[in-house]
Amino acid sequence: MNAAELDSVSTQPRARGRWLAFVPNSAWALAAAGTCWFLVAVLGQWIFVVYIVAYYAGALVAGDYDRWGNFLTHGLMPGDHLGNLALAMHLATAALITGLGPLQLVPQIRARFPRLHRWSGRVYLVTVLLVSSSALYLVWVRIERVDGDLMQHLGISLDACLILICGVLALRAALARRFASHRRWATRLYLVASGVWFFRVGLMFWLFVNQGPVGFNPKTFQGPFLDCLSFAESLLPLAMFELYWRASAHGGRVARTAVTAGVLILTVAMGIGIFAAYMELWRPNI
Repeated sequence: MNAAELDSVSTQPRARGRWLAFVPNSAWALAAAGTCWFLVAVLGQWIFVVYIVAYYAGALVAGDYDRWGNFLTHGLMPGDHLGNLALAMHLATAALITGLGPLQLVPQIRARFPRLHRWSGRVYLVTVLLVSSSALYLVWVRIERVDGDLMQHLGISLDACLILICGVLALRAALARRFASHRRWATRLYLVASGVWFFRVGLMFWLFVNQGPVGFNPKTFQGPFLDCLSFAESLLPLAMFELYWRASAHGGRVARTAVTAGVLILTVAMGIGIFAAYMELWRPNI
């Protein structure tokens, strides 16, 4: 009998490991927790896409360019044509990758529509490379017009560099037909490419739990919490994915149960952040 067969057997609780007796199949529970996290994330990201299109594209159509400055400290700047182009490209590509990214990870789409998966993957890869490049430009060339301090700029730059690295490695694995490795790198790419979204959701969760700004100055948008969040937006999802993948592939019952609990906790926190962002930011501007 191997570990997988042993895990699926229902036995009477024993003195050792008695607290785990309520888990009928820890592998199934871990997969279900991962699916739940993914569905909540996709719902929140698609709402965010609707907000971006409705608010920023709507402002352009209406000719109300000043509206871009309501939530961006420095939106469209007179005379800064290259910076304005980078900002517009950053917003447009952010909406595209946020909406398209989750579809790349759905196995049913990969299996039934392989050609669509390949072409949408190419579009996604090119787009994330553009958005990471424009982010680096906005942070380091337009630095005096970007919110945050040096630590936040470093966190954003780290996320952009991780996007480039994960994108290259995902493409390299696909070209070598190492599809298991490709799927792992594509998942990592999706997570780091969602860093800006994770930042917003994490910030709204923090504000909701504390009922106001704690650990940062809302006027200057600087403080230790935002410095930590600018790094956590990419490193925390990556760390959780590594734990999830290793527990799924090689973990025992205790490891899978612990990771399941961690995924569910993060799902609840993410759901609260999505709800707070929807009520306070997105719904009023859709």
